[in-house]
Amino acid sequence: QVQLVESGGGSVQAGGSLRLSCAASEYTSRMAWFRQAPGKEREGVAAINSAGSTIYTIYADSVKGRFTISRDNAKNTLYLQMNSLKPEDTAMYYCAASRRPMTPIQALRAPYIDSWGQGTQVTVSS
Repeated sequence: QVQLVESGGGSVQAGGSLRLSCAASEYTSRMAWFRQAPGKEREGVAAINSAGSTIYTIYADSVKGRFTISRDNAKNTLYLQMNSLKPEDTAMYYCAASRRPMTPIQALRAPYIDSWGQGTQVTVSS
């Protein structure tokens, strides 16, 4: 399994921004960010898949236009830029990786993930 270590979480007021980082122990083409709020199921936020020189991204409807997923392959690092944050974005955010063949939407579904980070907390106050 790939080892994943997140950083960059914290507390911010509504409308603010944060950037999460995830350092991976090795390159994996399919990576994603998930989040889990207390009492709720873990949900996919954004995913990225690199196929040759082409990069595919997919976002949950709740974060489209506000969050951007990206990666630096040279550093084996995944990022999530979060802008216009809302109180409902408050959750533990997890970095995820998978080597399974899947459709784009499956990349946002927890059962298709092979490796998880330990999580980083994001708290947005109103």
